[in-house]
Amino acid sequence: MGHLDHATFGWLTPALSYVMACIGAALGLRCTVRALGASGRSRRNWLLTAASAIGTGIWTMHFVAMLGFSVSGTEIRYDVPLTILSLLVAMVVVGAGVFAVGYGRDRGRALVLGGLTTGIGVASMHYLGMVALRLHGDVNYDPVLVGISVVIAVVAATAALWAALNIKSPIAVAVASLVMGVAVSSMHYTGMIAVSVRVSPSGEALPGATAMQFIFPLAVGLGSYLFLTSAFVALSPTAGERAASASAQRPVESAAH
Repeated sequence: MGHLDHATFGWLTPALSYVMACIGAALGLRCTVRALGASGRSRRNWLLTAASAIGTGIWTMHFVAMLGFSVSGTEIRYDVPLTILSLLVAMVVVGAGVFAVGYGRDRGRALVLGGLTTGIGVASMHYLGMVALRLHGDVNYDPVLVGISVVIAVVAATAALWAALNIKSPIAVAVASLVMGVAVSSMHYTGMIAVSVRVSPSGEALPGATAMQFIFPLAVGLGSYLFLTSAFVALSPTAGERAASASAQRPVESAAH
């Protein structure tokens, strides 16, 4: 059996991956809160942004953490199409969960459906990302730990969506995103502890790209997207702020006339 190291660079990759998960969760929650206060096309756009933020944050968290993953006795490569597919799956399935909450008439039912869908999306992204792994050997999983990781993903997603439905203040959203980051990271590392690898030494070249060739540039790009979108959302006024500004301008306009 090959020895698995989940933190080749020490605490750098776990800490950075946690930050990515928190940023994605915070942005997604904030956009969902904005969506619930909007209607029509504006609600749809906020929900799309929320889905892309949460999906991107979770995917970036996973693969930043995978930068620190190594197996003794074999190199590691990543299948590029499958890795990109895992990102699309994260966005689409998380989007389905977010839209279920955003447009659901029965809040309780929508929360259960949205949490289940989003959680399964998170788990699907993780394990599809693992299928993209290429190494000299066979990868096996502990089914009990896999099941626990899926449960953690569903509970984390449900808690995050509950926060979006019930928490409005930016400080509370920030706290909820920190908790969500812990939950997503716990899901990831529980899923990784479930992994065992039986190495079959070989001199053949592995197909796919190395983490630094493919994962690192893509993670940096998506991380930049999260930071820039977070800044945009933070600076754009809420519906309440726009209404307050409009009401404040009316007396000024009346006085001018």
